[in-house]
Amino acid sequence: MEQWYALYTKPNSEYQVAGILRQRGIETFLPDMERQKANKMHTRNPFFPCYLFIKVDFKTVSASQWLWTPGLRSIVTYGDRPVAVPDEVINLIRRKLNEFETSRNQPECRFKPGETVRITNGPFRDMLAVFDKPVTPGERVQILLRILGHASRVRIDMSDIEKSPSAASEHLNKRPRRTRGRGRHIRNCVEN
Repeated sequence: MEQWYALYTKPNSEYQVAGILRQRGIETFLPDMERQKANKMHTRNPFFPCYLFIKVDFKTVSASQWLWTPGLRSIVTYGDRPVAVPDEVINLIRRKLNEFETSRNQPECRFKPGETVRITNGPFRDMLAVFDKPVTPGERVQILLRILGHASRVRIDMSDIEKSPSAASEHLNKRPRRTRGRGRHIRNCVEN
């Protein structure tokens, strides 16, 4: 009976191994997604670096058909036995990647670097932090959180933070600056 198995490859060899195995008649599944590089070019990268899946029946396919593939390190095992990946897991990965690809057209991040946000969920609930940057497209973000007197970088789901209404009102109620420092007054400063 054919089952899915995970293969462990050398770094950056996933596409090479998948292509060779497909040429040999073995069904492969390499979960990948499109990513944008700093120079605005779009490339496809493996979702699980160094891993891909094959569907084989070890009773009908000899190990020599896939075992000595260039770029392949090993099959994922537990003890000495290859670990079968259930079809439901493969289907879930395919469905989630498809959902992610279709939702990529939506705006990636609704926060700007330096903006004050409030954490709405988790152990740091109701704490204020400073938004730093998005880490993954649309899902995880990095914030700066003051813990024990030190600013710490924390990665959190974007759904667990919101714009801080108190920070926005503080900004509106802030008095305009009247000096340049060391007592030098700013001209055209309107006195209240």
